[in-house]
Amino acid sequence: MKVVIFAGGVGTRLWPLSRKNTPKQFEKIIGNKTMLQLAVSKLFPMFSWKDVYIATGVNYVDQVKAQLPQLPLENLIVEPKARDVGPAVGLMTAIFEKTAPNEPVALLWGSDHLVREEKLFQKVLKAGEKIVNKDNKKIVFVGQNPRFPNQNLGYIEFGKEVQTVDGLPAHEFKSFKYRPHLSTAEKWVNDGHHSWNLGYFISTPKFLWQLFQKFAPKELNEKLETIKDAYGTSSYEKVLNKIYPEIEKITFDNAVLEKMDPSAGFVISVDLGWSDIGAWEALKEALEEKQTANVTKGDVAVEDSEDSLVYNFTNQLVVAIDLKEMIVVNTKDVVLVCPKDSVPKIKKFVQQLEGTEHEHLA
Repeated sequence: MKVVIFAGGVGTRLWPLSRKNTPKQFEKIIGNKTMLQLAVSKLFPMFSWKDVYIATGVNYVDQVKAQLPQLPLENLIVEPKARDVGPAVGLMTAIFEKTAPNEPVALLWGSDHLVREEKLFQKVLKAGEKIVNKDNKKIVFVGQNPRFPNQNLGYIEFGKEVQTVDGLPAHEFKSFKYRPHLSTAEKWVNDGHHSWNLGYFISTPKFLWQLFQKFAPKELNEKLETIKDAYGTSSYEKVLNKIYPEIEKITFDNAVLEKMDPSAGFVISVDLGWSDIGAWEALKEALEEKQTANVTKGDVAVEDSEDSLVYNFTNQLVVAIDLKEMIVVNTKDVVLVCPKDSVPKIKKFVQQLEGTEHEHLA
């Protein structure tokens, strides 16, 4: 089985650490490894480097090479321009449909995710592989049992258990649910039929290609077909650089998943100790021992404070006194201070930097 990790996002909700030129996946947010290195490390020793692929943007190729020197160069799938998740999955599918159409592939969206239960995670991927090998017209979605009523994540609705693989229950897939109201999220946490949608799934390139052809916009399919035909030839780079940037942006959900027959899907939902380190408050939730605890990094002194995150990426001491539910992030050229509840405003603020004297900080 091949494993593809998508590592092309910018991650403005983790600004000022994550920026256009140095996105969060290339930063050491947890421990001494970057998020990309952590994402790859959870695959070993079950998988080998020849089975690991990284999909990223052309601007980040050098960073991927530097951080993952063991990765074979041919295992880099490079997008000339960001065109959203749909085309990104389509490019990967086009390549593998030509080179290994029936070999299962796991797509892991999010090179900035934390998975604490790595052995269980590998077991889930192998279970998905077995399901797909048995029926190559299936998609196995991987979910995290919800720990709390998170309103910022998507959910997967699943039905009854239909089989057990290596001791893991596989349920019938029902539908995707998007960011719910709090009252709805509270119900989903306890009903035993919803999981957090991680953006992880296992299928075969051949089946994914069939789904694209059946459901995706005609123009997208035509351009992917042209790219596929050129792959493996001397004209590939030229064709890719010309055609791919012309593709209209569309999410994979909108292009394919929302239209497919639910009976083609299975769901394996377990407790992977998964967290999306996509925003500062999410990082705190992932690392805190309890909600009132503070989470710190770097040269930091915290007094009479609770439920706050204080991250310092400089040699200057950061002192925090009498803070409650606050985010403080200190970098060499920007200091961010805001309540935890205001983190969603960071993305809009960064967008407003464009065209100003501070645009270089975005």
